[in-house]
Amino acid sequence: MGLRRKSRELALQFLYGHDFQKCSCAPEAVAESLDVFCQVFETNKRALPYGSELVQGLCKYRDGIDELIAKHSHNWRVERMSVVDRNILRIAVYEMEYGRDVPNQVAINEALEIAKRYSVKESIAFINGILDSVQAMLVSKQ
Repeated sequence: MGLRRKSRELALQFLYGHDFQKCSCAPEAVAESLDVFCQVFETNKRALPYGSELVQGLCKYRDGIDELIAKHSHNWRVERMSVVDRNILRIAVYEMEYGRDVPNQVAINEALEIAKRYSVKESIAFINGILDSVQAMLVSKQ
């Protein structure tokens, strides 16, 4: 497993708890929570820089990311999605919209691989459909 995948999984694990507990997305609160997370749980120190970048960036742009997800998830409100699926989508959309060095298809493929490990089988098609729709919209904007 590549370092970036480990970073994405670290971000997912942090965001799961952060989202589940309805913690603040203020930059200081996120940085403090991430420090505590890394002290309490065994984390890959080499995966931490990119994982931290994902967490910080995602929290900074979360409202816009959630709007994009909502716009492309027909008949599903973001807050009704499973915590795992919602955060897998958020990570991928963050990388697609704000990650300058990650091609959209890589972000989608990584999201699907992580979903295979952390979510239920039915979620893979759901996540793929939303991310394909987001990608089509982003490509048409260019």
